[in-house]
Amino acid sequence: MHLKETGILARIRDLLPGGGDLMDDCGALPPTPKGQTLLVTTDLMESGQHFRLDWHPPALLARKLLAVNLSDLDASGARPFGFTLTLALGPEIDGSWLDTFLEGLAAASREAQVQVLGGDTVGRPAGLGLGLTAFGFATRWLRRDGLRPGDRLFVDQRPGASLRGLRKLQAGQRWDPARPDADLAAHLAPSPHLGLGPRLAAMPEVHACLDLSDGLSRDLRNLAEASNLSIAVDPGLDEDALRGGEDFARCFGSALSQAELEARLGLPLIPVGEALPRGESPLLAYDGSSLRPLPDLSFDHFGPP
Repeated sequence: MHLKETGILARIRDLLPGGGDLMDDCGALPPTPKGQTLLVTTDLMESGQHFRLDWHPPALLARKLLAVNLSDLDASGARPFGFTLTLALGPEIDGSWLDTFLEGLAAASREAQVQVLGGDTVGRPAGLGLGLTAFGFATRWLRRDGLRPGDRLFVDQRPGASLRGLRKLQAGQRWDPARPDADLAAHLAPSPHLGLGPRLAAMPEVHACLDLSDGLSRDLRNLAEASNLSIAVDPGLDEDALRGGEDFARCFGSALSQAELEARLGLPLIPVGEALPRGESPLLAYDGSSLRPLPDLSFDHFGPP
């Protein structure tokens, strides 16, 4: 079925929370509450680069699109309230596929208590491009640059599962909702612990945080460089944990012990490193006898295919 922009907009208005208010050239952001900061994040997802249409069910793809953006806000200590949506649709995207995608996005939006605020649609020669910009308010903006020497670093979900899911897809395994596979779910439908970020931001002993999305070998490096420190990687991490991306966990540094943090947060944590005064490299690992620079093992969006 050939899609038309008016029909796409009508389905967005009908299906998405807040869609009924999209009747003008622009949408409106609510006033920023006193003492809070308005934060914004944007993610683009391109077929062939970030996902494959024959691997990724449309409802799960919609959930992932929203989740990766809300995870960024959450890791910054913000509570989300809305988003804008951009769709670039090739001719292979039909009305049935789009309806399933929008229904999945609507369900995920209601669960997260966010609504659509605006966006755009456009045709393209082939493939699918998805863009989502999400907004949230933070009482304390939990940034990357506050890490202190001696801080221990933790994540709230074990890294590497999404990478294992990708490998299973590459080997021919496909998503079966009747028999869900945990690794495939981590890759196709990530479930970040939304709400944890603001709780971390409310703890003054938590000094820095980011969303674990590019892989530990890059995201720990990003934390170290933002704070002008080095990080010694926990020796218990395997290569999948260091290399894998799209884990969408909170990766944070704190002066508190693991036991104290787990008692306060009520969930298990995985230690991933320790902040040190700046050394020869932002990221260091034990080679059995001493600390050596650890290279960036993560995916490079601008590297050769």
